[in-house]
Amino acid sequence: MDWGSFALGASAGGAAALLVTASLIAQRTVRLRAAEVRARRQERLAELGALTGGLAHEIKNPLSTIGLNVQLASEAIHDSALSEEDKSTLIRRVETVGREASRLANILNDFLRFAGRVKLAPAEVDTRELVGELVDFYRPQCELHRVLLRADLPATPVLARVDPALVKQALLNLLINATQAMSAADSSMRELMVRLEATSDTVTIRVADTGPGIPAEKHAEIFRPYVSGRKGGSGLGLAVTRRIVEEHGGRIDLYSEPGRGSEFAVRLPITGPGESADSDGRADDDARKTILDRLFKRAERE
Repeated sequence: MDWGSFALGASAGGAAALLVTASLIAQRTVRLRAAEVRARRQERLAELGALTGGLAHEIKNPLSTIGLNVQLASEAIHDSALSEEDKSTLIRRVETVGREASRLANILNDFLRFAGRVKLAPAEVDTRELVGELVDFYRPQCELHRVLLRADLPATPVLARVDPALVKQALLNLLINATQAMSAADSSMRELMVRLEATSDTVTIRVADTGPGIPAEKHAEIFRPYVSGRKGGSGLGLAVTRRIVEEHGGRIDLYSEPGRGSEFAVRLPITGPGESADSDGRADDDARKTILDRLFKRAERE
């Protein structure tokens, strides 16, 4: 026996075993660190949840009181002995307070939807029926804004595992956004199309409009919290929509250019949401932490 070769082989085998062990220890360390990061993030989100609940309580109650007193003040002005001219002036001022209180309530609700945790309740549903119900619900709003709403739905059911209420909310935000964009641009041709498509693994819902379009450099920006191209908008509608879509394990794509309208494509996996991706957790956490500060800064500017 060549003892030198034996010793060399044993040494090489031991080194290989050590390398494998070191690699396993490194992988386990990485997993433990990732678990610690997730735990700390969950703790921060729990703190934010407590802040959100307190914010809702502290703001909603005064807003409700303001709304009630606006109504009482308006009735008192109507019954007063003031001249009609004075009554009209006071009523306009009181109604302005009421509208601003209502706007603040809407901003608060948008904030709560964005900052709160999205808890899915997925179920297997016919997305064709889901989209059809939403179109019927939104049609009167389109008629009010002189928008022609059309739907292109398959002839057969399209089953997918989604949270129907949240998917409707996400699509409703897109419909509202499109309607407002066309109305603000005062377009003579206002058309809104909702199309449902399906492959073996994905359901795609397209919302297309004939509005002014969106420049390429703003495509990513409009999905960020508190970015709005409309005066008085909360800037959270598209951010909420993206969160809902991504919580389902899907994605939202935008196809648009100035003067040629816009199309949002919501793509959802038929099999339903999997585990939430951890890679985007830090960005969501940072966004939720800064949204309150932006809310108050915007209020100060206005």
